[in-house]
Amino acid sequence: MGQAGARETEGVEVVTFGCRLNTLDSAEIQRAATAAGLTRTVIVNSCAVTAEAVRQARQSIRRLKRADPTLKVVVTGCAAQTEPQTFAAMPEVDRVVGNGAKGAVETWAEARAAFDFGVSAEEKVKVDDIFAVRETALHMVDGMDGRTRAFVQVQNGCDHRCTFCIIPYGRGASRSVPMGDVVAHIRALAEGGQKEVVLTGVDLTSYGADLPGAPTLGRLVRAILRQVPELERLRLSSIDSVEADADLLRALAEEERLMPHLHLSLQSGDDMVLKRMKRRHSRAQVIALVEEMRRLRPDLVLGADLIAGFPTETEAMFRNSLSIVDACGLSFLHVFPFSARAGTPAARMPPVPGDVVDARARRLREKGEEALRRHLAAEIGRRHPVLVERGGIGRTPYFTPVRLHRAAQPGAVIDLRIAGHDGARLVAA
Repeated sequence: MGQAGARETEGVEVVTFGCRLNTLDSAEIQRAATAAGLTRTVIVNSCAVTAEAVRQARQSIRRLKRADPTLKVVVTGCAAQTEPQTFAAMPEVDRVVGNGAKGAVETWAEARAAFDFGVSAEEKVKVDDIFAVRETALHMVDGMDGRTRAFVQVQNGCDHRCTFCIIPYGRGASRSVPMGDVVAHIRALAEGGQKEVVLTGVDLTSYGADLPGAPTLGRLVRAILRQVPELERLRLSSIDSVEADADLLRALAEEERLMPHLHLSLQSGDDMVLKRMKRRHSRAQVIALVEEMRRLRPDLVLGADLIAGFPTETEAMFRNSLSIVDACGLSFLHVFPFSARAGTPAARMPPVPGDVVDARARRLREKGEEALRRHLAAEIGRRHPVLVERGGIGRTPYFTPVRLHRAAQPGAVIDLRIAGHDGARLVAA
């Protein structure tokens, strides 16, 4: 989440809110805006996933301008795309830029010219139809997370319309990077010494549907591992379980370099809530898939996103979300209290009282903490190749954090025995 306060900004600074993809986008924005010659400019890369994310972005903008009234403030990102007038109405904001062109040097050169010659009210908003964007750039940020792993955005946008989600209106239609481009860049990363690469996307498992021949995510994974033998570790970000293809399951079973950790976009464990969310899987389908994946890869560790307090959710429905943690053997939970987003169908459904939403989110988080402790305890005494990050922390192949017992070079993979845990992470012997 972004932070803003008193600062000295002579060139371009990007303040980032929201997801990993926004962090990747921010690196592209920084490069493009700097190349365009912008100076004394702060670009706020906003998130639209919750009303709270939008509120925090607006609060940050006000704080930035108070700290230095001479700064130019530009807002871009998903919230700028979905509600540009919200930011255009703020006197602190000099320009609002949509998601479609935020990584282009031309976009920021135009902004620089506007700042030099004055910005009219009509010119303040530069937001085009995101659904007209049919291609996605190959976003590569080498060595994020303390320069230990590289994140490669291979897909952007989403063609689905979950009733709670505003993101398709911020990111546009699903579009994929050609396989050859992805493989070539990952080969260059590996040849440069990168040990681990993470494939990311807005709807990662829809990868390839828009490309000639409709290659799947599983085909991409197998191509990377086959054609880049020097890459030690390949990891996937969040996946939609209903779209896990046969090649992806085979890769999970056969490719040791594909890390045995997946994060599932579940959202609920109750069939009626899933139907009202317009999700495309049932509880039984998820449980069956998890059982099949564990049959293929017995050591697989899973995380999941779950929403607490979706409109119309009863206590019995919520208990089904609690119970799916055990039914799927989940170890890592991302819990979101439901937040209504204007313009989505869920915002018009009968809401659950706010105090009930908060209480259910708390119970889900407690369930997640219990599941994590169980996972951590099971790791004691085992040995793992741990990828070293900064700050005395590393990650096992299961993405479990480990507190290191000695200094090590970030980016190195070292063999460690697990001696214990502190409730949140493992402790190396």
